[in-house]
This record gives sequence, C-alpha cells and structure tokens, in this order.
Amino acid sequence: MSRIYVYGVVRTGHPLPTGPTGVGSPPEPLRALPAGALTAVISAAPDGMLARRRDIIAHQDALLALAATGPVIPMRFGSLAPDEGTVRARLSDRPEEQLAVLERLAGRVEMNLKALVVEDALPQLLREDGRLRRLHSQLRAHPGYEASIRLGQAVAEGLQRRALRAAVRTRDRIRALADDTAAGPELDGCVLNLSFLLRREAEEEFRATVADCVAEYTGHADFRLSGPLPCFSFTALPGQAAPARRSAPTTARAR
Repeated sequence: MSRIYVYGVVRTGHPLPTGPTGVGSPPEPLRALPAGALTAVISAAPDGMLARRRDIIAHQDALLALAATGPVIPMRFGSLAPDEGTVRARLSDRPEEQLAVLERLAGRVEMNLKALVVEDALPQLLREDGRLRRLHSQLRAHPGYEASIRLGQAVAEGLQRRALRAAVRTRDRIRALADDTAAGPELDGCVLNLSFLLRREAEEEFRATVADCVAEYTGHADFRLSGPLPCFSFTALPGQAAPARRSAPTTARAR
C-alpha cells in the first residue's frame, strides 16, 4: 500500500462515519487501524497532496463526524505515514497517556473566539476620549505631518485598547462555562484569540452568552466565533505542545 493519511486517534471500537468522507477526489474511504486499546483512523493518501480547500474541509468534517460518537485526538491536516507499521508504533507510544487525553475530551468540543479591532469606530472613539478630541481639533486648526502622525498613532492605540477591554470582559464572562482555555497564535488586528474546551451541553449557553456580549460591545470589537471544532488545542500529551490548528474556512461573524 502507498502512503497512509492519518486523521486522528480514537479508542478501539469507535464507529467510523459512513460514506466517502476522506480527503482526495474522489474522497478516500476511512478505515480503522487498531493497535491494542487505540485505533488510528486512516485512508489512502492521494497523490500530490496539497492544501486544497476541499481536502482541508474534508479533513475537519471527518474529525467532527468521529467526535459526534466519541472522543478523538485529531491530527494536523496533511499528516502522512509511510506504512501501517509506523502508525501502529505511534499508537504504542505512551498509550495510557493517549487514553487519558481521550477520556478528558469525552463529551467535549472546542470553540474559538477572536476579537478584532473595529477600524471604522473613530467617531465613537472621539466622543469617548477627550485627549483624542483635542488632538483631532489641533490637527484641523494646524494641519501638519507630525500632528497627523500623532493623531494616527493615538487613534490606533485607542481603538486597540477599546477592543481589548471588550474582549477581556467577554472572556471573563464566558470562561466560567469552559473546562479549559488555550491561547491561539497572535494575529494582526486581533486582540483576543482564545479556544475553549466545553461540555457539549454547555455549547448553547456559551453561544448565547457570546451573543449577549457581541450586542453589548457592538462597535468596540469585532467578535468572530468558530465551532464546534475538533479539539486540536487540548490534545497534547504531557511534555508536548498541542498540534497547530489549521481550521477549515468555516469562521462566521458572531453577530
């Protein structure tokens, strides 16, 4: 058999999704590769594997379908192995710790919340910030390059502070609904990028609370809620970093 594409790790006996749910065109069927108490969910690896939108979405959809019937340790998109023996060796490495991660993820999903600076909120910011109003008035009375730079810097800092305050207050309100949180990478214009590990039954309340915060802080921060997602941010074994998440483009504005 050619190279193997690996989606994730589940407990042995975990049901597989039906139908052609894997990567490739046509989609490769999923199959189970057990090794003791753990099973890798795999398929054949398409030739010339690229990060195509269709395959990224198929990878995430396969993981979500698996997570609907039990916990799964997700692999990064594009995870390949040369043969079945290599995959079984990985399953046999620290199996107790992998099982403990699966136990921790049972009945849980990952949600991600980003808060971005609202760039067009200058009128509202001027109404709230006396210092900015003075700088703005000075620039109008005495136009100049340095005054324009000072005002631009002050506006950018003010918009970021405003977004950060809204993001922190929102984070503090929803964090109590989660079992755990994990910070995502820094992104341009983003003052908060945080993932939450939730019990499935808490998802509705979590969404409702985020929606309340979005309504309360309209114009302060641009909130974007994604999920449910495979639990990429909460699957690291002790001493390991969590796998980097490359989410499919399913993010929607939380408005």
